[in-house]
Amino acid sequence: MADRTGTPLVEMRDISIAFGGIKAVDHVTVDLHPGEVVGLLGHNGAGKSTLIKCLSGAYQPDSGEIFINGEKVEIRNPRDARAQNIETIYQTLALADNLDAASNLFLGRELVNGLGFVDESRMEAETRKIMGRLNPNFRKFNVPVSALSGGQRQSVAIARAVYFNARILIMDEPTAALGPHETQMVAELIQELKAQGLGIFLIEHDIHNVMKLCDRASVMKNGQLVGTVNVDEVTDEDILGMIILGKKPAMAA
Repeated sequence: MADRTGTPLVEMRDISIAFGGIKAVDHVTVDLHPGEVVGLLGHNGAGKSTLIKCLSGAYQPDSGEIFINGEKVEIRNPRDARAQNIETIYQTLALADNLDAASNLFLGRELVNGLGFVDESRMEAETRKIMGRLNPNFRKFNVPVSALSGGQRQSVAIARAVYFNARILIMDEPTAALGPHETQMVAELIQELKAQGLGIFLIEHDIHNVMKLCDRASVMKNGQLVGTVNVDEVTDEDILGMIILGKKPAMAA
């Protein structure tokens, strides 16, 4: 369990953003601590993805402030987000199917030798090292990622983020369309990332995954924050009530 007594890794304070006069996010405040997973839930259009895109640099909020390790920061684009060690793993994973794991891990940031040539052997060695830390059972280093299973592809995407010093990870439904075994693999990866002190925002529709993977859950409805609850203090039905009715459970009110 994360220690939530110290300074949050991320604090998004009073964030608002509107599109064409419609408030997609309306004065929402959420935070995230090292070694913690916070689930972001709500129906499609609730505002959770828009909120998190303000952190990833895809959108700029109309008002509100973002703090990283207690310091106010300006995140105007994805480059600014990466400079704050924020990495996003989208549902599509953004992998190049025709390339192997090492080529994907270093895509656009290739390692070169003294002569300026791409150092493929060093890239593979680094990939084996990071995979050994995250997913020791990963063996398919020399095949295109198109030949990998869904869980293995997630491993590559997560390894890429962690290798480049992510401290804050945004994951968009990481177990969508995965079978039970693959889902368990991703759950184990998330536990390993938590143990390494990363903070994870998990955009999720499946309440069972939230109960299994998250420490806290922040529920949004119609652009507003219904509330944030400790997952071990509520039931599936409590969270479902927050999503559908927009009401916090009595114990969390």
